[in-house]
Amino acid sequence: MKLGIIVFLILLSNSVFSELPPSQKSNMIMLSKLLHNQTALISWTDVENPCSWAGVTCNTVNKTTSYVTKLLLSNKRLTDSSFLLPACQIPTLEALDVSKNSLSSIPDEFFTVCGGIQGLKLVNFSNNRVSGVLPSFGDGFSTLQSLDLSNNMLSGSVGVQLEELVSLKSLNLSFNSFTGLIPVKLGKFTGLEQLQLSTNSFQDSIPARLSDYTNLTILDLSSNIISGNIPTSLQELHKLEILVLSGNNLHGEIPINISQIKTLQRFSANLNMLTGKIPAGISKYVKTLDLSYNNFSGSIPDDLLSYPNLQSVDITSNSLVGSIPANVSSSLFRLRAGGNSLTGMLSSIKFAELENLQYLELENNRLSGKIPSELGSCYKLRLLNLAGNGFSGELPRKLGNLTQLMGLSLQQNNFVGQIPHEITELTYLLILNISWNSLSGSIPPSIANLTNLTFLDLQQNYLTGSLPVSIGSMNRLTELQLGRNYLSGQIASVPRNLQYSLNLSHNQFDGPIPNSLSLLSSLQVLDLSYNRFSGPIPDFSFDQSLVTLLLNNNNLSGVRPTFSSYVVVDTDGNPGLITLPPDSVPVFSQSHRKTRLRVRIAVEIGALLFGGIVAFFAVFISRRVFCRAHDREVQPNNGDVPTPEAIESHMLTTNSVHKANIDFNKAMEAVANPLNLVLSTKFSSYYKVIMPMGRRYFVKKINCSDRIIEPSSHESFGKDLESLGKLNSSNIMIPLAYMLSADNAYLFYETTLKGTLFDILHRSPGIPLDWVSRCSIAVGIAQGLSFLHGCSSGPILLFDLGSKTVLLKSLKEPQIGDIELCKVIDPSKSTSSLSAVAGSVGYIPPEYAYTMRVTTAGNVYSFGVILLELVTGKQAVSEGMELAKWVWSNSTETQKWDRILDYSISRTSPTVKSQMLAVLKIALACINASSEARPKMKTVLRMLLNARKG
Repeated sequence: MKLGIIVFLILLSNSVFSELPPSQKSNMIMLSKLLHNQTALISWTDVENPCSWAGVTCNTVNKTTSYVTKLLLSNKRLTDSSFLLPACQIPTLEALDVSKNSLSSIPDEFFTVCGGIQGLKLVNFSNNRVSGVLPSFGDGFSTLQSLDLSNNMLSGSVGVQLEELVSLKSLNLSFNSFTGLIPVKLGKFTGLEQLQLSTNSFQDSIPARLSDYTNLTILDLSSNIISGNIPTSLQELHKLEILVLSGNNLHGEIPINISQIKTLQRFSANLNMLTGKIPAGISKYVKTLDLSYNNFSGSIPDDLLSYPNLQSVDITSNSLVGSIPANVSSSLFRLRAGGNSLTGMLSSIKFAELENLQYLELENNRLSGKIPSELGSCYKLRLLNLAGNGFSGELPRKLGNLTQLMGLSLQQNNFVGQIPHEITELTYLLILNISWNSLSGSIPPSIANLTNLTFLDLQQNYLTGSLPVSIGSMNRLTELQLGRNYLSGQIASVPRNLQYSLNLSHNQFDGPIPNSLSLLSSLQVLDLSYNRFSGPIPDFSFDQSLVTLLLNNNNLSGVRPTFSSYVVVDTDGNPGLITLPPDSVPVFSQSHRKTRLRVRIAVEIGALLFGGIVAFFAVFISRRVFCRAHDREVQPNNGDVPTPEAIESHMLTTNSVHKANIDFNKAMEAVANPLNLVLSTKFSSYYKVIMPMGRRYFVKKINCSDRIIEPSSHESFGKDLESLGKLNSSNIMIPLAYMLSADNAYLFYETTLKGTLFDILHRSPGIPLDWVSRCSIAVGIAQGLSFLHGCSSGPILLFDLGSKTVLLKSLKEPQIGDIELCKVIDPSKSTSSLSAVAGSVGYIPPEYAYTMRVTTAGNVYSFGVILLELVTGKQAVSEGMELAKWVWSNSTETQKWDRILDYSISRTSPTVKSQMLAVLKIALACINASSEARPKMKTVLRMLLNARKG
């Protein structure tokens, strides 16, 4: 007890009597005032004791004196770097961290004043907006050990600017725009331990002189334009633990002596052009090995998977042949070997010993035989992907032992027999795909036990019987694919939260189309084609979300409804359907379902019983009813539709021409008139506006819902828009001004002359878009995405990226739209999966079905689908099937890839065909089912530029 009191008194005395020297205190007070002027995130109120301030660390020398040693000002929304001068006047400073702010420059005084601090060990300017060339650190900073300038906008070459940093141990220049050769003058005494230069534009070969830095533990040169071979001199880095060479233009073989670095734990050389055989022993010491997306050939070395330290191996998308080695380490938790030409069976692998295996991905090979029942002993398995092989036999019942399984992909094999009941007990399962096999029997009612399932695909089998009623209770299911089977009977129940796709096509269903489908308020694709449905087409209430409706080749009758222009509808092959003139039937609108139903019935009766006069009369009445109901989406502005009232309006652009032309009142009058509507996307509607002085603009209304904009968020939304208005990229639609009303947000843009990429690519009659234009569009979108993902304040993510949200200023100049949605949509407020909120059908990455987080990797997937549209000429969804899935199913043999290409374009010249094949390979990397395996956008951009040169 007494000892505790003594310790407390000592601590108390230190806190009471220990003070900063007067000069340091005055510097800190000056620093406080400067910081208070630009951010509210720093609240330093106790002027008597700056050592108590958040982000300030002091070192107590004795009972009466303390000194400031660390200033940690990360993520404080700092924009003005003037505070750095008083910070540099603290002679005892050891660490200065100003990362994750919005600083645009580093003043010259920083290098002269801070460079004189004897004891400064760490400087961190990462994740800011610092531009220009890399400054010279001169002969100051003699004690600096760690320098981090990553995630900025620095450019130019790196020569001798860092040569005088004699104590430097860690250097991070990643995510900038540096060019030229890889620097080798990084401190006179070559004591560097960590060198990170990823995601720049360094070129030429890897210099052999890097081996002079014998203390290196981390060397990351990924995502540059480095060519040549991997130098054998890297073997001399005896302390190297991490070697990352991914996303470059490296070619040749891997030096076998890389396997002699005993300290190496991670070796990644994926996304290059490496050739030859994978050397034996390459995985002897490493824990993580990634050689995916190269041109390796030959068989997999017998020892590749056997070493006891090995945890993860990725050899996806090479040209490997032969069988998978039987000797697999029990420590392995991830094996990816898809997209090769591997053959043989899996029966030789001792799966019972692989107790740590969590991810097994062997898709798109030529593996055969039965799935060994022993695979059911891998109890930790979370993902099993054996799609696109030649597996046969029945599905093992022991797969039901994989109780942790979240994804099961067995499509495009030769499986027979019934769906085992045991699979329906995998309660953690999120994705189940057994399509394109020869399964028979009925769909087990116990399928409803999969309460977490979000994606179910059983199409193209020989399934019979009716659709189980229990399937309607699968409330998390967002996509249901049952097409091309022999299912029959009437549809009693479907999952009520379907949002992505419902495909019942090519079956034998009969009876009326159930009205319960009208409750699917978020469904985007409905395919009921090639069945025996009869009766009228129901009054679908999900017109706002619907993108594709396929009802062709049934026995439907009555009046064919008219849908919004952006909905693809096919009702051919229904002899009993009556199609009225376009102006005779009102467009479906969700807000007036009952009224529309009465009108449709009236029109139908009139058409069938009384002919054209009664039909005309019914339409006349229907229009009066709709006018009184104020259906803004259909009727022109006749004075009854109110103009939106502005709560707040603000100019974002500094361009005097736009400031003089934009008239908010005139714009709102135009928005109130639906005849000015030119484009509708999932979240937005674009209106054309001609200002009083004759200049044309787009005004975009964000289609708000309960999860988007609320009045309480107007202030923060305005601030976010101001930051977006300051962006500078020709490939992004940057807002010029905005207006907020009680219910919606309105953004102003310069007009784009050519419409959307979707329209130009898929709806323009005549000569198809040439390859030069397609390639330029691909590069332009990639440049815009790279810019957004590389913003110093953090990546700007896209909620809805697709060919309909890419607008064209010309046939070679794309602009990405809807960049502000990440600021206004909160996925956590959605009661369903993220795929219900983010993205349009065909572009949604698979992981969104079970996450609530939009990611850069998800954007890369969506961009990959756009690339597929450009090289195939097909839409993201065609005949009820996603383009990404169609391409994957047809890409198992690389020698047949030319069949995937748009023949009208690829036939024009061998050079064009070669470039298209190169872009197809990039697209396949982007749409990888694993988000971790997808390349970063800056890497994708570099690969596209190289493909265009090829």
